[in-house]
Amino acid sequence: MTRERPRQERDTPGGAGARGWRAAAEEALYGPGGFYRRPEGPAGHFRTSVHASPLFARAVAELLRRVDAALGRPGTLDFVDMGAGRGELVTGVLAALPAEVAARVRPAAVEIADRPAGLDERVVWRSEPPAAVTGLLFANEWLDNVPLDVAEADAAGVPRYVLVGADGTERLGDPVTGADADWLARWWPLGAEEGLRAEIGLPRDEAWAAATGRVARGLAVAVDYAHTAGARPPFGTLTGFRAGRETAPVPDGTRDITAHVALDACAAASRHPADARLRTQRAALHALGVTGARPPLTLASTDPAAYVRALASAGEAAELTAQGGLGDFGWLLQPVGIADPLA
Repeated sequence: MTRERPRQERDTPGGAGARGWRAAAEEALYGPGGFYRRPEGPAGHFRTSVHASPLFARAVAELLRRVDAALGRPGTLDFVDMGAGRGELVTGVLAALPAEVAARVRPAAVEIADRPAGLDERVVWRSEPPAAVTGLLFANEWLDNVPLDVAEADAAGVPRYVLVGADGTERLGDPVTGADADWLARWWPLGAEEGLRAEIGLPRDEAWAAATGRVARGLAVAVDYAHTAGARPPFGTLTGFRAGRETAPVPDGTRDITAHVALDACAAASRHPADARLRTQRAALHALGVTGARPPLTLASTDPAAYVRALASAGEAAELTAQGGLGDFGWLLQPVGIADPLA
């Protein structure tokens, strides 16, 4: 399911306390009592690839194993889980690693929420990634929750900031200027038609540049709902999620507020943009051995239990790689000092 934002009625001027979407979402998601500090965690509201199947964590473990080989199997190997939620991915990766690799891994989970009870004691729980990473930094659905401002073309075709009140009502503010205007002009130029919208991805570019800047050698990967130049959605993608359902994006702390990521802009802002690679999740997981191929029917007669297990695994793999679904996620791979492990 894609996180497309339903169009809302235009608000009349007013909206006490209205401010830009970036500031509103920052407080609603990460402020005291914000959505990402709630005890149920993100999994209580939406389902990611990590929750869809353990095959995803196994694929990331395989990617880490390939990074390890490309690095020459160093004495210590970093695995950094950005936006770790309640530690589901890092837990699955550690369980899937070969014993020899797992013995050398330094796992770190980067998250603003408190450390969950029962997490493997090897995992270092952090609010920021390590200063220097040798290994794999993996950001699964992290960038789409980096708050950003929204712009909309007014009646004269001038891009203006969209301001939002605590109840979700919107009005237009000042014209977009400065670095935000430069970003729009390069990455998401709005036409002259009134009502066209864009999400100004500059904070995501900066966040990704900062994260990749921590990788001394190895690989940084961002996985997210994405779009690229030439296929930007004309009215944006800002939306909300609560209790497993897509809902209006209201910055009240009760729901996720998210927007798809301009991964091509993030790639250009990264430490080594010439080395950045964009793939679909379908292509990336296929390269890591997750294909969704059904087991041979002959297995049903020789080992029925194994056939049932293999069939269930094939179904999970098909969901992770489905066109029109999770398989359409974008993967941005940024190798640093090594060749692309998926090449």
